[in-house]
Amino acid sequence: MRRPLGLVLVGLGSFLLALAPMSYFYLAGQLVRAPLNHYQSTELEARGARYYDLLTREVRTGATLGAVNTVRGDTRANQGDDGIAVWDSITEIYDKDLKKQVEFQTYRIAFDRRSGLLVNCCGSHVGGDTKVRMSGYGLLFPLGNVDRRDYPFFDMTTRQAVPMRFEAEENVHGLRAYRFVQQVPRTRVARLDMRPTGEMLGIAGQERRTFKVDRYFSATIRVWVDPRTGIPVKHEQNISSTVETEDGRGKMVVAQAGLVTVDRDQRRNVNESNEYAFRRNLVQRVLPAGGLAAGLVLLLTGALLARRGDDSAADDDDAPAPQSRPGVIRKPDGRFGTASRSGRGPVAP
Repeated sequence: MRRPLGLVLVGLGSFLLALAPMSYFYLAGQLVRAPLNHYQSTELEARGARYYDLLTREVRTGATLGAVNTVRGDTRANQGDDGIAVWDSITEIYDKDLKKQVEFQTYRIAFDRRSGLLVNCCGSHVGGDTKVRMSGYGLLFPLGNVDRRDYPFFDMTTRQAVPMRFEAEENVHGLRAYRFVQQVPRTRVARLDMRPTGEMLGIAGQERRTFKVDRYFSATIRVWVDPRTGIPVKHEQNISSTVETEDGRGKMVVAQAGLVTVDRDQRRNVNESNEYAFRRNLVQRVLPAGGLAAGLVLLLTGALLARRGDDSAADDDDAPAPQSRPGVIRKPDGRFGTASRSGRGPVAP
């Protein structure tokens, strides 16, 4: 009984020893990748904002703006390349008091599922412009390996990669997060069709004249990220957009706001990042270590039981054969009887 049980334990131990490295190298590799079918909706809010209302042709101040960003993965857009994820982003900025849309932004990014670095393929675009060449990171930091250093992040408004610099550590709803800051420099982003008057642009003596203007954009963006997973849990975007004349004499603010991820979505992001970190730790550390320890114990126990079973079998083989009782013989008719003491033949029963 000991030998069969020992062999079973040896087999089970060998299986666990083989499973431990597979869990570490294969399963962890499958887990530490951005999903293809990602979907998430996040809301940011800005109080005391100002923006130019195209309908009333006036600058509205003290407004409360909401920005709802929806990210959806397109599972078929990577053309069969499983290492590439394609995500579409749609952001609607609206006046929460007046219940009307202020701006609508769209872009598509394609990126390496392991490194998070952007690639130019699969119909990536900014506002429908597919000629934009993206570089650096887009929405995610390096998955599961965020260091205290600079990362180049692509800014969709100015269409350039700008460093995201480590700033400090900060607690976000119980999570120790890394805070990064990105200073997007003042950049001309568009030539506008609108022709504001000199009065709107602050040009004295030419209040009624209209002028051609260009749009300029700058921003200070802060991101709080979980260093264990690379998942951002909070955003803060202080944006400033102006229109200016070519000679720089006239200028008007068309948008100025400090958008921050609402508290509800911060908590959700923290919970999701904690769950992802738990699964990753389970696959990368707990399962390999537990499988290795259990495999060794079962292997040694099984080998010991199998050896003892072999020793018991050997002892049984060496034992002397049982001796028959003296004086008992088999008679010609097949029956057993005892031999007579005189040696003249068996004694009949």
